[in-house]
Amino acid sequence: MKTMTATIVLTLAVAAGGAWADTVDNLLQTYATQGAGPANAAAAKAMWTREFKPADADKPRSCSTCHTQNLQQSGKHATTGKAIEPLAPSANDKRLTDAKHVEKWFGRNCKWTLGRECSVQEKSDFLAFIRGS
Repeated sequence: MKTMTATIVLTLAVAAGGAWADTVDNLLQTYATQGAGPANAAAAKAMWTREFKPADADKPRSCSTCHTQNLQQSGKHATTGKAIEPLAPSANDKRLTDAKHVEKWFGRNCKWTLGRECSVQEKSDFLAFIRGS
């Protein structure tokens, strides 16, 4: 019975990993056709804690302001206090599985944090960083 349960859990984990891997690969290909170079996880990691002060912000913000420095941990929205589930697919199998959802949140989070849209290179870099976390 334990072997069967372990097999089922492993199968589900592999299937979930495949879903987000396919989504990320497809988005990276799309960004490449839009002008992004190779994804650079190190660039996104450096940008993750860099503070920005959009014109409408009272104080500087970074990605880690809400998502924390450890993407495997839960975060909390800086304004609303609403809980944010871990961003890393290794800790949250729902992450990076729906391209429309990823794009929606890039739009919202980039505007809120940076005060502008993310470039396709930044999106590509962030996906590589998040995928590896």
